[in-house]
Amino acid sequence: MVRLSRAETQERNRAKVLAAARDEFARRGFREAKVDVIAERAELTRGAVYSNFPGKRALYFAVLADLAERAPRPATPPPDPAAADVLAAFARAWIARLPLATDSDGEDARLARDLVPEVLADDHTRRPFAQLMRVEAILLGLALERVRPGRRLVRVAEAALTTLHGASQLAAAAPGFGEPFHLVTACAALLDLDLTDDWPAEPPITTPARPASEPWDPPPATDLLTGETFPPGDGVVTVLGLHRAAAFEEAVRAGADVTAVLVTSDPGELAPLARLAVADLRGCLDQAIAPPARPRLRLVCDAGGALAAAAGVTAVSDATETAVRVEAGRIVARAEGFGACHAAAVGPEPSRSSES
Repeated sequence: MVRLSRAETQERNRAKVLAAARDEFARRGFREAKVDVIAERAELTRGAVYSNFPGKRALYFAVLADLAERAPRPATPPPDPAAADVLAAFARAWIARLPLATDSDGEDARLARDLVPEVLADDHTRRPFAQLMRVEAILLGLALERVRPGRRLVRVAEAALTTLHGASQLAAAAPGFGEPFHLVTACAALLDLDLTDDWPAEPPITTPARPASEPWDPPPATDLLTGETFPPGDGVVTVLGLHRAAAFEEAVRAGADVTAVLVTSDPGELAPLARLAVADLRGCLDQAIAPPARPRLRLVCDAGGALAAAAGVTAVSDATETAVRVEAGRIVARAEGFGACHAAAVGPEPSRSSES
């Protein structure tokens, strides 16, 4: 018999817990699910469950994130679609996931229906979730801008996501309410509305970027927008706590190649919530535009803090906001605090001494 390493054993136990928890949450719903039953189903002790997940809610978020990330990738949509077609395809993909009146009590519906109540349970999850919704809107807006350049379309994306999230809640509370095709038409029509969506040329900056000359030796990372592992290279790397997650747009609007690194002081519970939000969006976006919306942007959930540490951020919180600019494999500029993403993207130019 091959003896597993400690890391392999932990990974196997984690997978067993996730599988058992999915069955228990699907059968009973989050509120009625029991950790003791999950442990029994996984053939592990209660302590082994808690050694992998800090609590039942963290386990619930992890189950949903794992399912979303493992969902089959759709066939590549047609190239060069119109923006209205992209938004309509996105809405159709979203609505296709909703339960019908005839299956609202099915396992998948039961599994996901407690997500929003648990997010709303306290400010610890509500504040990060609000930022993650802004991240979703930015990603969808950037995708729309790829096919309709010339104006910022994040407000349009916000309106579409508000409509679709509302449809999700009504599908759970009032199955069969509304005409799905009307929602698709309504979302596509948002592009023709005159929604004010100006982006300031100079966002407020408290501290300008300062020159640096530091090594850049990051570990490989997984891009949440593609699921692919990549070596972080040159460009702007933004290290953002989940209370400031959407700030990476400042660097994107400045024209930088951006790697947005999301960190949190509670990786056990909030990191899977971040993964879930992006994976849900990606699943619909992949059916609407090819390639996936990644306009000079990679998005990473850095639960262990290794990528943040490579950028010189060794202590993280949900309020973290640090950005560095990497050129020729070295960190040449650094900024911290509100406005750091824009500051690192636009300056300062590296001094001669920092280049030596």
